[in-house]
This record gives sequence, C-alpha cells and structure tokens, in this order.
Amino acid sequence: MFSVELLLDPGSERAVRDEWTRLVEAGLPSAGRQTAPSNRPHVTLAVRERVDASTLSSVADALPLEIELGGMLLFGRDRFVLARQVIVSAALLELHREIARIVGPPEPHYANTGPDHWTPHVTLARRMSAPQVAQALEALDARPIAGQATGLRVWDATAKTVTTLR
Repeated sequence: MFSVELLLDPGSERAVRDEWTRLVEAGLPSAGRQTAPSNRPHVTLAVRERVDASTLSSVADALPLEIELGGMLLFGRDRFVLARQVIVSAALLELHREIARIVGPPEPHYANTGPDHWTPHVTLARRMSAPQVAQALEALDARPIAGQATGLRVWDATAKTVTTLR
C-alpha cells in the first residue's frame, strides 16, 4: 500500500505535534506515540496498491499552497479516529484531482481517497473510545491553524520507506 502525502510548513507541523503531545500528556492515544522518523503530520491525498513516485514530480511544483486546519473531525463507530479538518480550497482540490488523475482510480477499499469522496484531514489519534474522545476535546485547543503545505511525499507502507518529492 502506498500513500501520497502533503506535508505542512514547520510552524503548522509544530502546532500539530504540540497537540499530539497534549494527548500523550493526558494519557490518551496519540499519533505522537509513534516515534519512527517518518511519522509526521500530513494530509493523505491518495492511497493505492501501487504508486510510481516518479510520475508525481511535476505535481510538487504546485507547492507551497495555503492550508488551514479547522475544527475536529471524528471517523469511526465504536473506536474513533480524531483528526483536524483541513479547510478545502480550490487549490487543494485541484492538487488532489491532479494526483488522482496521475495515480489512477482507487481500489474499492481506498475509495475514500478518490475525488468527490475525500475528506482532507490531519490525524491526531486512532482507536479512541468515546470517553477518550471527550477527554481529548477538553485537552486540545481547537483554534484554527493557518499555514502552508510545503512538501509532498510517497509512503510505502510495506517497505516502510518514504520518497520525498518536495
């Protein structure tokens, strides 16, 4: 499995990492508990079984682009993913559609990353119970985070490698 990921500018990345840290300090699940060097706040643009990173090099020229992280989102039913919503802009949608065009349609189990089905977000925590979500919302400051998307990479989950495009 490969994912195409948009990376944040240093200030926005620091703000998300601070949120990860607040969750850890509250004893809650947090993306910050993953200490691999490749673990960075990001917006997943596409997930596919196969991605040729070299076909995406020209897309990186669209960066940087303005990006704003808005309020909190929840995904799931019994266990939840807590995330920051990414406010959709015309430039972000255009970038997403171009990447989808290049990498092709998603396989059915990755359909939520295809055009018209994508919810851009930055993950804060996974596998949270409902009471943990309530605790997390108390621990976090949901003020918007304004910045830029400045980087683009491809994550190969099988090989656990990153190809940085910008």
